[in-house]
Amino acid sequence: MGIGIWYEMWIGDPLGFLFKNTDPRGSLRANVSNATVRCLSNMPLAEMLETRHNMSQTVRAEVTAKSQAWGYQLGSVYIRKVHFRDAGMIHQIEEKVVNRLRQVTSAIKQAGANQVSVITSSAEKEAATEFAKAAAIRPATLGQAFQEIASDPAVSAALFEILETQKMLENGDRVVLVPGGPHGRTLATLLAAAKDAGGGVRAGRREGGN
Repeated sequence: MGIGIWYEMWIGDPLGFLFKNTDPRGSLRANVSNATVRCLSNMPLAEMLETRHNMSQTVRAEVTAKSQAWGYQLGSVYIRKVHFRDAGMIHQIEEKVVNRLRQVTSAIKQAGANQVSVITSSAEKEAATEFAKAAAIRPATLGQAFQEIASDPAVSAALFEILETQKMLENGDRVVLVPGGPHGRTLATLLAAAKDAGGGVRAGRREGGN
């Protein structure tokens, strides 16, 4: 592990700072480095990555007592960076993180697919129930409608004439109007025979003409 640390110092005893130590800054640097390694090397990895403030306070408390004897004091200490220095360890951690992300992503997708499946099944079940209800009441509804129509002969005749005309138009057959009277009946018979023979002609009788 690599730890980046920032610190500051201030002079408490000028005589001690000038005459008790030939290299006070170098000594402070060495003391901070040694205290950092000694105090933080045995910490669990999770705490080292998460509790930087506590780590900073631990290092400061360790160095302060020694620095006062040399005429200076350690000011603010801040652990600014905790990082991995071993390339193999970094690669292993990256692989574990990637695999974990893949597992989480797959679990999220599966949970979403399951939820969609549940919603779809519920919707299909509800739709099937409603269609079954509609199919059950359809005969009664149609029967009631036809009964109301049959109560009025004029409306009934008009309706069935319209239905017959629609059926003729949907079939796409030719419609031939024949005159009334004996000649018309004869012509209608011939046309009907032609239709039975595969002619595909539908005859209609026209009244009031020859």
